Amino acid sequence: MAKRPTITDLARASGVSVATVDRVLNNRLPVREETARLVYEAATDIGYHAAGLIKQRMRQELPEYRLGFLLLRGNDVFYSDFARELELAVSQSQRFRGVATIDFASSLAPDEIAAQMRKLAARSRAVALVGPDHPTLTAAVEALKARGQPVFSLLSDFAAGIREGYVGLDNRKVGRTAAWMIARAARKPGKVALFVGSHRFHGHELREIGFRSFFREHAPEFTVLETLVNLEANQVTHDAMIDLLARYPDLAGCYVAGGGMEGAVSALRAARPVNMPVVVCNEINAESRAALADNILTMVISTPLAALCRELVGLMAHAIEAGAANAPGQTFLPFDIYLPENI
Repeated sequence: MAKRPTITDLARASGVSVATVDRVLNNRLPVREETARLVYEAATDIGYHAAGLIKQRMRQELPEYRLGFLLLRGNDVFYSDFARELELAVSQSQRFRGVATIDFASSLAPDEIAAQMRKLAARSRAVALVGPDHPTLTAAVEALKARGQPVFSLLSDFAAGIREGYVGLDNRKVGRTAAWMIARAARKPGKVALFVGSHRFHGHELREIGFRSFFREHAPEFTVLETLVNLEANQVTHDAMIDLLARYPDLAGCYVAGGGMEGAVSALRAARPVNMPVVVCNEINAESRAALADNILTMVISTPLAALCRELVGLMAHAIEAGAANAPGQTFLPFDIYLPENI
C-alpha cells in the first residue's frame, strides 16, 4: 500500500517550509494568495488528504460579489444553457466568491428591459444583459455608470462608449460567414432570404451588413431579398418561410440571423421543397443537430457559451475591483461552426 503523503512531503513538493504549509492548513497568520495556491496545487498533485480543506480556506479569503444577468426568453433552450454556464462560471471563479442572479426579459420592449435592468442592478455589484440598442436603455446604463456600477452588453452591443464592455461574437464576421456558405453551397444563383429579430438589435444589424456586403463583393449573381423581421418568434418564422418557398421557386438560400431557427426548420420539414435551399442558422442544440443530420440545415454558427461566460465573469470582477475603464472595449469570442459531418 502506498504511503500517505505527509506535511513534510507537501512542503517539499510546494517548495516552501513546513511552517508555511502549517499556516496554510490552519489559517494562522497571513499567507500570500500565490503561496496558498502553490501549496494547494502541490497538495492536489501528490494526493495530500487535506487538499479540499486548503481550497475551502483559500475561498474564504476571497471577496464576495453578487453579479446580475438579464437574458431573453427563459423558455428558449439557448438562454437556458446560457444561464447554466453563467452560474457555473460564477461558482468556479478563482478570484471571488460569487452569487449569480439571473433574470429573463418578459418582452423585447426597451423600456421594460431598462426597468428590469435597474431592478437587477439594485441588488448586484455589476450587471450584464442582452438588449436592444435604444436611447431608453442607453440612458439607464448612463445612470448606473454615474453611480459607479459597471454594465456589460452581451451578444448584441448597445450604449457604445457608455457601457463597460461588450462580450460576444464579431457579428459582422458572422454575417459574412453565413453568406459565404450560401454562395459556395448553393446549386445555382437565385434569391436569398435573411431574417433578423429586430432592427434595434445591433448584433442583428451587423450580421445583415456583413451578409449583404459579402454578396455585393463576391456573389453579385445572387439577389438578396428585403430583410424580414421575425421578432425571434418560431411561428412568425415558420409562416414567412412557407411563403418564401411558395413565392420564390429559385430560393437559393436563407439565413436566420437571430432566433426563430425552430420555425424555419419546421417549415422546411413540412414543405420539403424539391430544391432545398442552403439554410444557415445560429446556436447548436438538439433541434439544430437533428436538422443538420437530416440535411435541412447546411451550417450552424454557434456561440461558445462556456468560454464567453468565463471571460465575462472575469471582466465583471475586474471592473468591480479596478473601477470603470477609460476606454470601454469589445471582447470577441471565436465562433464555432457545425456542419452535417461534424455534429
